[in-house]
Amino acid sequence: MTRGGLSRFRTPEVEQFPCLADVEEEAEEPSRAEAWSLWLNEYYDDGEEPFADYFARFLDEVDTTVIRQLIFELWGSPHASSEEAVRLLTGAADRFPALRLVALGDIPADECEISWIEQSDVTPLLEAFPRLEALEVRGGDKLVLRPVRHESLRVLRFESGGLPGHVVRATGACDLPALEHLEMWLGVERYGGDATAADLEPILSGERLPALRHLGLQDSAMQDEIAAAVATAPVVARLESLALSMGVLTDEGAEALLSGQPLTHLKRLDLHHHFLSDAMTERVRAALPGVEVDLSDGRREGRDDWRYVAVAE
Repeated sequence: MTRGGLSRFRTPEVEQFPCLADVEEEAEEPSRAEAWSLWLNEYYDDGEEPFADYFARFLDEVDTTVIRQLIFELWGSPHASSEEAVRLLTGAADRFPALRLVALGDIPADECEISWIEQSDVTPLLEAFPRLEALEVRGGDKLVLRPVRHESLRVLRFESGGLPGHVVRATGACDLPALEHLEMWLGVERYGGDATAADLEPILSGERLPALRHLGLQDSAMQDEIAAAVATAPVVARLESLALSMGVLTDEGAEALLSGQPLTHLKRLDLHHHFLSDAMTERVRAALPGVEVDLSDGRREGRDDWRYVAVAE
């Protein structure tokens, strides 16, 4: 079983491909499991097997033609770039005709803080797998996305303590006609989260996202600005769920939401980890009686009115 927690879209039955140190005996025939996680820590096996060799052994020992979900947990070192992992997978794209989900960087926090995960250009994954339906990326350091058109992608998630503004802008410039779920943890500037509210405008217009049903713009120090932008955003009318959680949402942002376009059509509004007053919390609940509103994990301003996002380092 995979040990991470990046995705809620994958099957619960995920096989972990063993490193050499954990291989007990050679398999008689290739495994036909449909979901795999790859975890190789060079410190655990003393660098006995480079990641390229580990991946080559995976191709040899597993029937990759039936794999639908592939989760990259660790690609050798907690501090190594994902570039090699992306290159190896895209180079073997013809070996994965059934692949529908790729998760990149599902490293448990006890092994590597989210801000330490070094990513790379993930665009080749979308270019090499035109039938991919879900791409999930954890970590924003050195992350790159280039504008692309992809006909099949339904889920795009970025978990980060600091999502670069250029990634946000590139996402807004992508044509993703099938995308139903877009989730971005924007983070803080200290860890690379330099996106602005203006960077979100193409996403909030919804012009390139005709199928979008869930939008998550979360974990942001500028959560109030985002809430104000969402309050008048054209894309909101077609959403079924909206997440503005994990960030520094105060009464100012909640007031903007309540004063903007109706949100009563939503099935769910996620505002957990917020800095709302008790009075505003009750106003939000009262204004949306038919909506499942998550107002859990309310925070109280501490010394020097210090406010913080849920995930940064």
